[in-house]
Amino acid sequence: MSDVPDRARRAFRDHDSFEQVDETTYEWTATAFDGRVTAGADGGEIAFAVTVRVPMLDAAVEDDVAPVVEDGWYETFELRVEDVGGVTKKEHDFDVDVSREGSTAVVSTSFTDIDERRGVADAGAVIDYVEGTYVQGIIPGYEYTEPVSGLVQRATDAANSDGAPL
Repeated sequence: MSDVPDRARRAFRDHDSFEQVDETTYEWTATAFDGRVTAGADGGEIAFAVTVRVPMLDAAVEDDVAPVVEDGWYETFELRVEDVGGVTKKEHDFDVDVSREGSTAVVSTSFTDIDERRGVADAGAVIDYVEGTYVQGIIPGYEYTEPVSGLVQRATDAANSDGAPL
């Protein structure tokens, strides 16, 4: 992968939710989690490497989480994020890697696209999908800390704003 083509730089710059971090890396600002995309030329296409870092369950709650619960939560999260392909504008052959780094789960995948704007949008969709998958996996009964407590509150507010009685 070589330098980011100018057309890809413009696509990232024009997108409301990306901010440039360095010469090849862009940060997704529309999520509470650390979502980053590294881009570069790959022949005539643009390569997008997406990485999202989310807290493990034990790092997101006030109390301790039993190791068996933490392991089960992680395994379920890992299985769910592998289905990322359905959220992108173009069908990509995703190879999703989920790993543990201390108190963080790291989701990584990559793809190429000839269309820079579609590729940038798809990179953002992948990051949003990881966040949504994380929120779906929140286990009731724990007192969550930031940023997860904020995500839970936003989801609750959104659910309550649809006019349905509480």
